[in-house]
Amino acid sequence: QVQLVESGGGLVQPGGSLRISCASSGFTGDSWAIGWFRQAPGKEREGVSCIRSRDGMTVYADSVKGRFTISRDNAKNTVYLQMNSLKPEDTALYYCAADSRPTNYYCSDFGSPKFFGSWGQGTQVTVSS
Repeated sequence: QVQLVESGGGLVQPGGSLRISCASSGFTGDSWAIGWFRQAPGKEREGVSCIRSRDGMTVYADSVKGRFTISRDNAKNTVYLQMNSLKPEDTALYYCAADSRPTNYYCSDFGSPKFFGSWGQGTQVTVSS
């Protein structure tokens, strides 16, 4: 059973940076994909980024492209989201989740939460002065 635990959220000023982490356990084999999602109050959950373990392929939502970087440390079973040039509109509860589809579909249409499972509990990121 896959388990994911997010950490590293906090309060940061506009223009600042923050790195959040997603520690995983329970994957069988070395092929997996993890996506980051966020949900602000009153809004739908949206896909932010996704990464595949084997080839490191990454994808990003247009709203974060050029500011956020997703990475993985396979030895530590951890995925990171480095967030730079943060804006107030980035404020949200950030979740990581595992792509539950076959390998060849990993990270495709990553914006749809329905393709992901084993959700973590989330970590709050607040961007405010």
